[in-house]
Order: sequence, then C-alpha cells, then structure tokens
Amino acid sequence: MRATERVPNERRSGVERRHYSIAAYWRGALNPRRRAGRRTTDRVYAIIDWHSPRVLALVLLILGLSTLDGVLTLMLMSQGAQEVNPVMALFVPHNLGWFAAIKLTLTSAGAAVLVVCARMKLFRLFPGEVLLYLVVGCYVALVAYELQLLANPPPMI
Repeated sequence: MRATERVPNERRSGVERRHYSIAAYWRGALNPRRRAGRRTTDRVYAIIDWHSPRVLALVLLILGLSTLDGVLTLMLMSQGAQEVNPVMALFVPHNLGWFAAIKLTLTSAGAAVLVVCARMKLFRLFPGEVLLYLVVGCYVALVAYELQLLANPPPMI
C-alpha cells in the first residue's frame, strides 16, 4: 500500500472559519496565555507573551526621556554645542525630521530588545528588567546634565 492510499480524502471545505479582528487581539492582550515558562529550562530563558505593567511604564519612560533628550540636544546645538553621538551627528545638520525618526527608531528597537530580555536571567545573575532601570537612570542623568548645561552654558572660547 502506498502512502497516498493511506491518507484519507480532504474533508476541509476550503472556507476559512477563523475570523481575525481587532477584538481578537484586544481579548488576547487582556487575557494573555503565557505568563511563565512551561518547562524547567524556561526558568532562565522564558519566552512569554505577558509582561508586568511595570515594564510598560519603564519603556514609556525611556521613550519619553529619549524624546526629551532629542529636544534638549537641539536646543543646546542652537547655542553652539555639538552632537557627541557619531551616528546621530550624521542626521542633525541635514534634516531634523530624520534626526527625530532615527532617534526614536533606534531607541524603540533597543527598548523592544530589553523587553524581550526582561524576564531572562542575564549572566545567570540578575533579571533583565534591571537593564530597563539602568537605561532609565542613564537617561535621567543625561537629561539632568543637559538641563544643567542649558541653565549654565560654558563660556565660549
């Protein structure tokens, strides 16, 4: 007997019964299925589809501080400062729209990677969520430094 003879005839009608809608995505967002890993090996590198609201707040804070950093950078550059980041320095003098788009795209991509790592044990020592707090702290320090520069500009040489 050949393999094709053992396979039963196709019983599907060809009509797709599943309907994709915004309501389905909303329902899935409010009732996530995977809040923890299923296996013992998932304790270190868990792949989940639910993160705590704290992670969302940290990501929104990172994006907000990044936007504020961009605005303060442009204000400082109008007073004669220079962009220190070599990647962003390529975009500032040409087009401010591209500067903002690239800055937010790079920050969003980095934040997405940090969210994926949020539940992992990094170096088997600390949770990845600690990196989110570290990035927020660095942005707060950077914005404080830029505000200090705006309040007390260095003397022009």
